Amino acid sequence: MRSIRRLPLAALLAAFALVAAGCGGADTAQTPAETTSAPAEATPDTATSPTEDMTGTEDMTGTEAMASGAACDQLPEGSAAGGLDAMAQQPAATAASTNPLLSTLVTAVGAAGLGDTLNSEGPFTIFAPVNDAFAEIPQSDLEALLADTDGLTDVLTYHVRQGEALTSTDLAGMDSLEMVNGSDITLSASGDSLDVNGQAMVVCADIMVANGVVHLIDGVLMPS
Repeated sequence: MRSIRRLPLAALLAAFALVAAGCGGADTAQTPAETTSAPAEATPDTATSPTEDMTGTEDMTGTEAMASGAACDQLPEGSAAGGLDAMAQQPAATAASTNPLLSTLVTAVGAAGLGDTLNSEGPFTIFAPVNDAFAEIPQSDLEALLADTDGLTDVLTYHVRQGEALTSTDLAGMDSLEMVNGSDITLSASGDSLDVNGQAMVVCADIMVANGVVHLIDGVLMPS
């Protein structure tokens, strides 16, 4: 009878030992799974940076390739102040302030108080007279214009189209365009360039800015 009672106790001890061994095995099995998951989490982060770098490079290359015209060669290169890549990151008035060909226009925009407007959301299409265009105006007439806020505003807004960013390709298919001051300008192809209103030629087209596109012209447009 005593030997019969010991058998269940021995069996129970053996079962307990098996259960304990099984629990210990489960703890050991978790370690490889946890170790394996760590490298997998690092993979997406590693792949992100090259994609972002490539995108930025492609954007800048496209900006340089788009602008065309004889006067484009007079601009600083790349991301230098006043360069095509730099201006593409700035709104129109800020971009113009860094462009060495537009210092007189920047003075006029400041005198008319239009800087904030040209830096607003847009989009804008801007025909920007270069310094030589303003130099064609007699000095006394230019000084009088700069002192006449209303007249100056009418002239400057005759160079701006709001609501659209129109490239030279877009403009080549148009005969006329209504500007911010409510008057129309005429457009016509002239060789490889574009005649604007019979008063100016585009000398550097398709300068991209953050809120539109700028076309440099060699004359100042005067409303009738």
